[in-house]
Amino acid sequence: MPRRLIALAASTLLTAAAAHAQPSQAQLDRFAAVLDVRYRVLDNRPGPAVCAPAPSCHLAELTLAAPQAPAAGWALYFSSVTPILRAGSDDFALTSINGDLYRLAPTTAFAGFAPGRPIRIPLKLEGHQLSELYPMPNYYVAAEGLAARTIASTRPTVDPETGLESLPFVAPFTDEARLAGGSAADTTVWATAPRVFAVNAAAGASVQAIPRGAVLPTPLRTRLDPSGGDLDLSRGVKISIAGAPRAALAAGLAHLARAGAGEADGGVPLRIRLAPAEKLALGGYHLAIRAGGIEIVASDPEGAANGLASLAQLIDARRTVPLLAIDDAPRFDFRGLHIDVARNFHSKAEILAILDQMAAYKLNRLHLHLADDEGWRVEIAGLPELTAIGSRRCHDLAERTCLLPQLGSGPDPSTPVNGFYSRADYVEIVRAAQARHIQVIPSFDMPGHSRAAIKAMEARAARLRAEGAPEAEAGRYLLSEAENRSVYSSIQHYNDNTINVCLDSAYAFLGKVVDEMVALHAAAGQPLTRYHIGADETPGAWSASPACAAYEARTGVKPADLGGHFIEKVSALLAARGVVVGGWSDGMGHAQADRMPAKVHSNNWGALAGEGPASAHLQANQGWEVVISTPEVLYFDSPQAADPKERGYDWPSRATDTRKVFDFMPENLPAHAELWTDLHGKPQASKDEHPLQPGVRFGGLQGQLWSETIRSDAQVDYMLYPRMLALAERAWHGASWETPYTPGKAYDPTTGAFTAEMRARRDADWAAFANLLGGRELARLDAAGAAYRIPTVGAVVENGRLRANVEFPGLPIEYRVDGGAWRPYAPDAPVAGKVEARARSADGKRAGRTVFIP
Repeated sequence: MPRRLIALAASTLLTAAAAHAQPSQAQLDRFAAVLDVRYRVLDNRPGPAVCAPAPSCHLAELTLAAPQAPAAGWALYFSSVTPILRAGSDDFALTSINGDLYRLAPTTAFAGFAPGRPIRIPLKLEGHQLSELYPMPNYYVAAEGLAARTIASTRPTVDPETGLESLPFVAPFTDEARLAGGSAADTTVWATAPRVFAVNAAAGASVQAIPRGAVLPTPLRTRLDPSGGDLDLSRGVKISIAGAPRAALAAGLAHLARAGAGEADGGVPLRIRLAPAEKLALGGYHLAIRAGGIEIVASDPEGAANGLASLAQLIDARRTVPLLAIDDAPRFDFRGLHIDVARNFHSKAEILAILDQMAAYKLNRLHLHLADDEGWRVEIAGLPELTAIGSRRCHDLAERTCLLPQLGSGPDPSTPVNGFYSRADYVEIVRAAQARHIQVIPSFDMPGHSRAAIKAMEARAARLRAEGAPEAEAGRYLLSEAENRSVYSSIQHYNDNTINVCLDSAYAFLGKVVDEMVALHAAAGQPLTRYHIGADETPGAWSASPACAAYEARTGVKPADLGGHFIEKVSALLAARGVVVGGWSDGMGHAQADRMPAKVHSNNWGALAGEGPASAHLQANQGWEVVISTPEVLYFDSPQAADPKERGYDWPSRATDTRKVFDFMPENLPAHAELWTDLHGKPQASKDEHPLQPGVRFGGLQGQLWSETIRSDAQVDYMLYPRMLALAERAWHGASWETPYTPGKAYDPTTGAFTAEMRARRDADWAAFANLLGGRELARLDAAGAAYRIPTVGAVVENGRLRANVEFPGLPIEYRVDGGAWRPYAPDAPVAGKVEARARSADGKRAGRTVFIP
C-alpha cells in the first residue's frame, strides 16, 4: 500500500480508537507502522552548568509524529545505554524499567498528534553519544493483553552495496564542534577524508612489492634460498606424517588444500615429523622448502599445524612457493581472542568461521563469553530455564517467559540477537577448536553481570513450586534472596544482577554448571582445564541481605570482603575439579593471593593511563598468569576511527584501528605514555611504580570483542577483521623496534626512549604489514567469506585533481562526481563538482563506506 494511503487509513483507524481506552491489536499494529520516531543528538559537551550534578552529560531530542494515536492504554518502550536524566515533556511520562529499558507513556495532558505538528521531547542524558550508531534501534509500542510491535521507523537498515547497518531514525552528525568531543577538554576531531589522507600519507601508504617468503605473523627467522627458485605445487602434495596421528593435523591439511596444495599420490613430498628430542619450542616449527620437497619439524602437533599454516600462506596464485627455511616460535604461549555471545547472540557458523581464521594466524585460545546480564547462551542439562528464558529477550515485564528487552533488541524473542548453543552445538564448537589446536575457555560472569542466570533460576523455582516440588528442590539452585533489601545499581544500571554469594544454593548452581561443562568438553575430546568466572561484582549488592548478615555472624566475613571471599571459594571449587580459574584483573584483585590455588589466570584490563601497568605487574609478580587485555588497544568493540558513522563503545578509545594494534608493545606497558595520548587527545605520563620482578613475564595477549553494539554476524566480521591479524602479529612476534622493558622507568612524551631509529623500523614494518594485508591477506579473508572492514579512503582535491590513498595499499579505490557512475581511481584524476570516494574489497565484490571530499 502506498505510504499516503497507509497514513490515511491509519488516521481513520486511530481517530476511531481515541474513543476507547484500550486499542485493538490491529490499531496497535497500524500505530507501530506509521509512528515516525526521530532522534537527534544536539550537544555532547554542554558544560558543567548544564550537567550538574552529573560529571558529564549530553543533550538530545526525541521527536514523535503520527496521523493520530490511541488516546490511552499504550506505551512506547526503548533502550538508552546512556541513562536519561531528564525528559522535558508534559505529554509523556518517562520511567526507567531496569538496565537500559525505558517506558514513555502518554499522560492525561496528551491530546494526540496533530498533522504537521510533531511532539518534541528534549532529553538530558549522562555521558555522551559520539556516533550515529550509539543510540539503540527497535523502539516498540505495547498495550495490556496485546502483542507488542516494533516501530517500523526505528528498525535498522542495511546498505546492499556495503552490507553496513544504519539507523535512519537517528539524525546525521554534522556539527563537529558540538558533537566530536565528550567534553570541552576533548581535542578529538573527526576522521574526514583529508585528515585520513594525511595520516595515510605520513604512514607511507603506497603499494610495495610483497617480500618473497612473507608470512603473517612474522616468523623468528626466514632464510631465502640463494637460487631465488620456487617449488611448483600444482600437482599437489604427497603427505607423510611421523610421530603424530593424522587426525591431529587434519584441519591444517584441509586448510592447505584450500590454499591450493591438496593431497595427491604424485604430488611433491611433504614430510611432517614430530621430534621432541630436537627441543623446538612448543607451538614452534621448522619449515624447509627445497627443490626436492617440503619438511615440517615440530615438538608437538600444534607446532606442526602452525608450520602448515605458514606453508599455506606462501602459496601464490601460480600455486608455487619460494625455496626457503623458516625457524619459528611464538612470543606468548597464550594468544587469545574473546568473543562475547551473551549480550547479543552470534551463530555457531560464525564461531566456526572465526576458529578457521584463528588457526590460520596462529591464535590458540578462544575465550567464549557465554553468560551475562543480557543472556545465557549454552544449554545445561537439567536446568532448562537457563536457555528457555535466559537466552531470549522479549516484551514480558514480569519475565516469566523471557528477559527484558535490552540493547535495542525489541519485543520479539525470535530475532537473531536471541539464541543459544545446544549441547551438540557446543560440543561441535569445542571439537572444531581442538582440531585446530585452540583451547576453548568458557566464561560465565559472576557474581555480578549474572542477571540472566538469576532470573532463570527464579523461574525454575516458581515452576517447581507450582508443580508441588519440595522447597529444598525448588530452591536448590537459587541465586537470589527474596528478603534481600539491598539497593544498588550496576555499571549497566541493573538493580538485580548480582548473585547472592551468601547462599549455599549459589555454589550448588556453580558446581552443577561446571560439572556439565566438564562433561561437554569431555564429549568434544578437549578436557576442560580453564573456566572464566568474570569476577565482576556490584558494590552494595549484599548490604541489606539477611543471608549475608547470618553468614557474617557465622564466619566473620564482612560484606565488604564478600567479593574476594566468593572468588576464593569458587577457585577452590574449580581446583578440586582440576580446572584453573580465570577472571578479570580488578575482580581477581579482591582475592587474597595466599588463599588462591597455585594456578590462576587473570585478564588485565586496566587502562594504560591508569592502574593497568601496576595491576598487571603486581599480579604477575605473585605468580599468576597475566593475559594482557588492555582496553585502549585490544577492545575490538571500540570504533575503528573517530567517525560518527563508525559503531562501537568509545569509553576505552576514540579510535582503535589496525595500526594501533600493530604498534602495541605488550611487554612494556608504561612505555606507551611516550607515544600515545589519553582518551581526550592529551599527553600522558606513566611511572613504573611496581616493577616486574626479574624473570617474570606476562602469560599472553588477548583481543576482546564485546557485543553490546554488535547485532549480527556481519558486524562481528566488520569489527574483528583486520584488527585480529594485527593482534596475531603482536601475540606471536616480538618486534625489534619495541621499547625494551626497564624496571622502574617513567615515561612521558619527552622521555626519548623510543628513538628515531626505532620509529623508522616500526614505520617500515607497518608499511610492509599494510601492504601484505592489501596485497594478499584481505583477499584470503574475501575467499573465506569474512566481511572485514574496508577502510575509508583518504582524499583531497588540489588544483582540480583528486589525490587519494587507502590504509591498506592495493585495495581498489573508486570515485564519482556529482552522483554519477563510479570510476576506478587513477592518480591525480581531474575532477570538478561534488566528489565522493570509496574503496572496495580486495576481490572487488564489496564496496566500502563512501566519503565526501570537501
